[in-house]
Amino acid sequence: MAPRVEPVAADSELPARVDVAVIGGGIIGTTTAFFLAQRGVSVALCEKGHIAGEQSGRNWGFCRQQGRDPRELPLIVESLRVWRGLDRTIEGDTGFRQAGTVYVAEDEKEAAAQERWLEYARPYQLDTRVVSGQELAVLLPGVARTWRSALHTASDGHAEPQRAAPAIAAAIRRLGGKVLTNCAVRGLDTAAGRVSGMVTERGRIGCGSAVLAGGAWSRLFCRNLGITMPQLSVRASVMRTSPVADAPTVSLRAGGVGLRKRLDGGYSVARAGVTDVDIVPDNMRFLRTFWPALKSAHTGLRFRIGRRFFEELALPARWALDRQSPFERVRVLDPAPSSDLLDEAAARLRASFPAFKDAQIEERWAGYLDVTPDAVPVISPVEQLPGFFIACGFSGHGFGIGPGAGRLMADLVTGARPIVDPAPYRFARFSDGSKLEVIAGF
Repeated sequence: MAPRVEPVAADSELPARVDVAVIGGGIIGTTTAFFLAQRGVSVALCEKGHIAGEQSGRNWGFCRQQGRDPRELPLIVESLRVWRGLDRTIEGDTGFRQAGTVYVAEDEKEAAAQERWLEYARPYQLDTRVVSGQELAVLLPGVARTWRSALHTASDGHAEPQRAAPAIAAAIRRLGGKVLTNCAVRGLDTAAGRVSGMVTERGRIGCGSAVLAGGAWSRLFCRNLGITMPQLSVRASVMRTSPVADAPTVSLRAGGVGLRKRLDGGYSVARAGVTDVDIVPDNMRFLRTFWPALKSAHTGLRFRIGRRFFEELALPARWALDRQSPFERVRVLDPAPSSDLLDEAAARLRASFPAFKDAQIEERWAGYLDVTPDAVPVISPVEQLPGFFIACGFSGHGFGIGPGAGRLMADLVTGARPIVDPAPYRFARFSDGSKLEVIAGF
């Protein structure tokens, strides 16, 4: 059910001590650890399963500036700069290609929303522009229908989720950092009111700082520390086709479908604009906090209740660090994909692009996106526990923004000048009376 991710050679011995411990082996955790190691900081990255085993290896692969929440624009601009030179920097292959992004306007309402977004983007001097007619037809070869207009950002790119984080993890080890897989972190040790180490299932690693990049698991980890991280998870389903010729090479959202050409010649495809929400106890706990986000996205959410509710209900609120943790019981979150959504996506794809008529569906999978009440990530120190940092809640935007987020987190941990203003991503916004709102993005 899960896509095959490139294997990573891991370290077998735990270091006694490092400067910084990173928890989570997705795109955020690996880029954070890499940029720290690049600066000569001793670092250990611990992953309970395998590198990119969850959403970092299951997403669409878009690396886009287009359609971003305005608060994310500075970070994605910097992230694209990193992506463009990342393969050279890490001496590896993330599969990154600058192929552009096209988002079609399905109706006048969407066209107006795209025009409004251009006003948000104008200060960043992006190359995003409205295209139509023959110009749009050239970008969408073989299309069987016409659309009024679309947004096109030629400087956007895409990469291979099953390659990227593993390639970065290998670079961490070349720089002397430690990468530990199948090594769950049970919790943190403290001394004199600040982080002094992390306790893994294999033993303790002393550290001065710890970065949590745990994706959908981050709220549970924080809960054991007595820290409330307002986070929910939504389930996204994706499929992979056999190779297809004469189809768009841009990353595309059109006709209710998202698609991206892969290096193997096939396409990653999903039903765009519709997401499954598995109802769990946290949905009730955070209903008021998430209400603005629910109102803005209600037409694209399908609420489902099933065994996930009871699985999360059974999770402990606290556990002792000398006992098995929830992270050891479930090494990889591997939810079932929504067959009806993917069947609908395949039908829509073939109707709009006849080149896919004979394409085979080679594989289907799903993953959990960790979302925040304002759909903006947390990349921040946690004031109530000095030495503890959180990088999570990327709300489905994390892969493309990952290298910039990792660079920003490395800046915050080391006290360097931040690559961008970190204020929009501060953890304290959930408790300091700040208004939490979802701003136009798509």
